[in-house]
Amino acid sequence: MKYIKMATSFNFGEVLSVMVASVIFPFLPETPIQLLVEGLLYDFGQLTLPFDNVDEEFVREPKKLDVKSLKTFMFFMGPLSSLFDMIVFAYVWFVFKAHDAARFQTIWFVYSIISNLFGMHIIRTAKNPLEGSNASKPVYFSSILIMIVAVIIPLTPIGKFIGLVPIGAEVVAILIAISLFYCIVATIAKHYYIKKYKEWI
Repeated sequence: MKYIKMATSFNFGEVLSVMVASVIFPFLPETPIQLLVEGLLYDFGQLTLPFDNVDEEFVREPKKLDVKSLKTFMFFMGPLSSLFDMIVFAYVWFVFKAHDAARFQTIWFVYSIISNLFGMHIIRTAKNPLEGSNASKPVYFSSILIMIVAVIIPLTPIGKFIGLVPIGAEVVAILIAISLFYCIVATIAKHYYIKKYKEWI
């Protein structure tokens, strides 16, 4: 359920972002191959979820796959992640002045992976991460590792092959800061969602 809700909400949000950006900007925010590599890296980060800690209250009684609940979650969290994509788009265009496709695409590529992996720790539990419910060591390790890989890829021949370019440490630091801000907003949204729908995962 953690994986399904993460995948549907983040993918829905990304589809919204790509649709909006494709209308606004003179180029695609990411090419198909960049989206595939991004999705592959993010999925590698989620491969450790079967080894994650599970909150005690979640396993007190059997759970059923509720499609209505899944749709509600997707339509709630997806647009929220898309909103932050729009913030990054605006920042990249107006502050970074990244008006060339390669630089713009690289920044969003790196941000998407970092923010999704941060977001994974918000979604994986109804509690506050690091305080009420710690992830397992494999989940923490894979998250950090994939974030590092995402930052390094634009510097490698693989990055060059898929159209990515170096973006600099300052830009990466700002993307991490925006991702952390997203976590704060997502946590507030999570508490509202739980209060309204009486559930999370």
